[in-house]
Amino acid sequence: MDAAAALNHSAGVQMRVVLADVRATEGFVHKDTVVGGYGSRLRPFSKVTRLACALKKRLNDVPSVTMAYLAAILDRAGHEVVWSRGELLDGDVAIGLSSLVDYRNEGRWADAMRAKGVRVGFVGLAASKMPELFREHADFLIYGEPEEAVMRLAGGERLAGMVRSAEIADLAALPFPRWDLVGVKPERRAGSAVFTRPIGGFPVLASRSCPEFCTYCPHRILTPWRGRSVENIADELADLCQRYEQPFVIFRDPLFSQDRDRILALCDEIRDRGLDLRFEAETRLDRLDEELLVRMRAVGLQTIEFGVESMSPETLKRVGRRPIPEAHQREIIKICDRLGIRTVGFYVLGFPTDTWNSIAATIEYSISLGSTLAQFKMLTPYPGTPLWKHMEKQVFERDWEKFDGFSVTFQHPKLSVRELQFLLAAAYARFYMRPSFFANLWRFEKQWARDLVGRLDLKVAELHSRQELAAMSRAVVC
Repeated sequence: MDAAAALNHSAGVQMRVVLADVRATEGFVHKDTVVGGYGSRLRPFSKVTRLACALKKRLNDVPSVTMAYLAAILDRAGHEVVWSRGELLDGDVAIGLSSLVDYRNEGRWADAMRAKGVRVGFVGLAASKMPELFREHADFLIYGEPEEAVMRLAGGERLAGMVRSAEIADLAALPFPRWDLVGVKPERRAGSAVFTRPIGGFPVLASRSCPEFCTYCPHRILTPWRGRSVENIADELADLCQRYEQPFVIFRDPLFSQDRDRILALCDEIRDRGLDLRFEAETRLDRLDEELLVRMRAVGLQTIEFGVESMSPETLKRVGRRPIPEAHQREIIKICDRLGIRTVGFYVLGFPTDTWNSIAATIEYSISLGSTLAQFKMLTPYPGTPLWKHMEKQVFERDWEKFDGFSVTFQHPKLSVRELQFLLAAAYARFYMRPSFFANLWRFEKQWARDLVGRLDLKVAELHSRQELAAMSRAVVC
């Protein structure tokens, strides 16, 4: 049956729908909810990032929650769902997950599917905000959160061109994601943790969008923030626990603990229902306190991720991010360490006000703060963000796939491209290539061991300085 005939079916007649998250072939690409859906790509640019890339391919290649929701909607309507990571499968219609960082590869897949007679559409932030990258490769593009439009498709509507999809006001109306339909095997079980995340996690969205107003972040540029009810989230967690043994849940909300009372109520639900799970969450450090962390830890919290971005309050204010007092940041990290919760700090280098010294100070701060892990990225003016409107004239990069979070895409007023790239590599080297990183990771407790590590750190810092001086005639110190 050709594609046109398939989509002329009346409502209730089964279609075969191919859902695809096309696997990248270069570096490590993470799409779905990462950078709001634009995705990121890590191409190794140093010894440390080569190792990081290899680890991410094993630990961070989690299934797509967006596509798992669409699979549930289509299956509920009686359609056959088949899953692809880029394989060219037969179907009546195919829906691909779009990204900015791998759009060419996704377009090639779509072209090949259309050559087979399959109608193809794209969903996601990239297809919504950058439709010109996908239009010639697709029969339809869905603008917005895709569930409402896919419900119409499932009901028999033929989608064509740019299709508006209204956000679902009551998120409890959505079926729970169907992981079994997007490549997750029934026997899936999270393994032992490597660094902070075990292999085999399940993304969960306790809310949509983000309530903050950071000018550089794409998380809130598509739809307004909405939160799910505690009962609905707990029902999904219970469903996961029923299907999979001791699941590891990755809450993908940018600000998980925005409503403290809501998270406390969720902890009570997990405890009262006896749900056996472990989880990680991302939030702001000023949305955490000791009581909340104790309660979250008691019901399975393993890791907290948080944005520091820059140690300069003035820099943060200029990009719409509310600074968090240093004393509070350090106190929360100490509490997490005492409770056995691992921590991951996020940092952004290359703000317009940054200098060599300010970036060096941020790198030093990332080390002294004492988080288990740190992630450093380059400031990227993403299309659709307020920062893009402010910096568009400074952007020199015209290859959208280079807007990956690690490449320099604009002319910085104080630092060259080479200097910025060097500082990004130095951040990873200085954070990870030091004895105290491994001491924190493996939780050295003995005072003599900590003292020895401290002395070794000084020696290693001197080595880093010599290497930096040889490469750039300048050490990464403030």
